[in-house]
Amino acid sequence: MRKLSTVEVVLSSPKPKPVGKLLLHLFLIIVAVIQMYPLVWLAFFSLKDNSEIFSGDVAAFPKSFLWSNYTKALSDGHVLSYFFNSVLVTVISIILVLILASMTGYAITRMNWKWSGFTMNLILLGMMVPIHAALLPLFIILKNLGLLNTYWSLIIPYVAFGIPMAVFILGSFFKGVPRELEEAAVIDGCGIYRTFFSIIMPLVRPAVSTVAIFTFLACWNELMFAVTFINNEAYQTLTVGMMSMVGTYITQWGIIGAGLMITTLPTIIIYLLLNKQVQKSMIAGAIKG
Repeated sequence: MRKLSTVEVVLSSPKPKPVGKLLLHLFLIIVAVIQMYPLVWLAFFSLKDNSEIFSGDVAAFPKSFLWSNYTKALSDGHVLSYFFNSVLVTVISIILVLILASMTGYAITRMNWKWSGFTMNLILLGMMVPIHAALLPLFIILKNLGLLNTYWSLIIPYVAFGIPMAVFILGSFFKGVPRELEEAAVIDGCGIYRTFFSIIMPLVRPAVSTVAIFTFLACWNELMFAVTFINNEAYQTLTVGMMSMVGTYITQWGIIGAGLMITTLPTIIIYLLLNKQVQKSMIAGAIKG
């Protein structure tokens, strides 16, 4: 067996990590712990009763796991009904935003027509309209149309406020798609709709995922429209339901914590499922910029 020289031993030995990289990893771990702590605290909070919350350390590990808080939140607190309403409104809003924004963005960025630039600027002006400024006009319009206390009283405003950002994101990705792909599809006999759904949309999946997450967060966490346009408990969403539980269960904070935990879980699950697509979208957007 050949004996390794001193130079070969030094070169083959693992190189120590730079101190800067170790400090960066340590800093990122600390940031991750800080970001995760509120979720852990909420999980512990939801498994306690009032005596343990107010008499002991509120951030401590629960002495006994009160899973009954979740049962009471789902049954007595009507969280399951609120959850269904939020899911229904959010899913329909996301579907409508993706369909309308993708077709609009494609028509503006990929088709040649006279008012395409003006139309894009007009749509993007919607990003500058604050929700509070549109609250009263929307209330009057929905009241005159007889849509108050219905699911559509939330879906229509959510879709209207979600389209400008979605058109902006999807339109920027449509611009980066090579036109040779469309020309090849047309030569092969594809029509405009087949080209759009079979060629273009699969190429912009990261942007679609980004729009879906942004729309989900905006609809799922929205309170102003939900508390103004919905007075009937049968149509109330989770945000309004959690606010009403504070009055109904003012002494049962563990049940309220359980309801908040149920409200938070879908957001975490959605992000875990689509975070890679969002990262791809961010990287692609940065490269294009």
